[in-house]
Amino acid sequence: MSQYPKHDFLLVLPHLQIQNANAVSSPLTHGFPSITAFLGLMWALERKVREQGLALSFKAIGVVCHDHQEQSIQSGFVGSFCLTRNPIDKDGSTAAIVEEGRIHLEISLVLAVDCPRWLSDPDERKQNADQIAQILTNMRIAGGTLLPPNRLSAKRHQAYVVDLSGNEEERGRQFSQTRMRLLPGYALVARDDLLTSRLAALQTTQPDATRLDAWLSLSRINWHYAETELPSEGTVTAKAPKSEWQHDRKDLGWIVPIPVGYGALGETHPPGSVANARDSDTPFCFVESLYSVGEWLSPHRLNTPQELLWYADSQPDNGLYRCRNDYRLAHDSLNLQYDFD
Repeated sequence: MSQYPKHDFLLVLPHLQIQNANAVSSPLTHGFPSITAFLGLMWALERKVREQGLALSFKAIGVVCHDHQEQSIQSGFVGSFCLTRNPIDKDGSTAAIVEEGRIHLEISLVLAVDCPRWLSDPDERKQNADQIAQILTNMRIAGGTLLPPNRLSAKRHQAYVVDLSGNEEERGRQFSQTRMRLLPGYALVARDDLLTSRLAALQTTQPDATRLDAWLSLSRINWHYAETELPSEGTVTAKAPKSEWQHDRKDLGWIVPIPVGYGALGETHPPGSVANARDSDTPFCFVESLYSVGEWLSPHRLNTPQELLWYADSQPDNGLYRCRNDYRLAHDSLNLQYDFD
């Protein structure tokens, strides 16, 4: 596993209004753009920022969702996307409908920034933050269009920089103020640990259960009828125990299935050797989506930037290209520290 990237600053781009973002995050999931889309945005933004002469690098990104409206309709248990009719073909025939999921979002992006110059020049931080926010207005975010803020809420949408270069106490205070400014909203964090615990629970009754079974089990609400044991003969009870339907979502939180990257289906091909590839200067590899479990948490429940931010973990030798978030690692380390104290 790759290490959490070192950085001294957080750049917060608050309350971005995005129209028609891609709601289909993978072949199996929908409802919010994939975290890979935001990592791709981070790298694309870094390239454009450097073209403007800003010597900085983005190490990780966090996403806080304040509002969402998926463009879909629900009819009973069946839902469908609201689709648009394409223009007719050249011969006048009706074009086929390409099913696309769209969603309107209000999100805040939190970027981990490494820029030594910002340590000695706070004024440059503010100037660069405004410049980066301006560059972002000309980009797509998860396939969606960034809408300009209205005049009344312009201050609410201003980018700002959080200095984390101080000692541990100062970093904690700065992040505490930042997370409160991100309310109300929900941050997406990784919960890979739930797959392991659910698989162990399933294998107690289904020895042949796999991690796919555990993932599917966490992706739905599982109801079961709990029959209470009858009292033994000779036992006097004031009231007979009650049997009832129960589900497995108690104390789990807002758990969702998410794609977390890609796994290689074969070897990497040399640049330009695969026909119709998007980039002829980059090695090419056929991949499929990797899946895990995430949780939506209110930002005030996060204690460190490590719990919020996602970063890339590329392992070409193992054929793994995935996104990492250390929420559980940071959470466990904090619990150990508190228990020790």
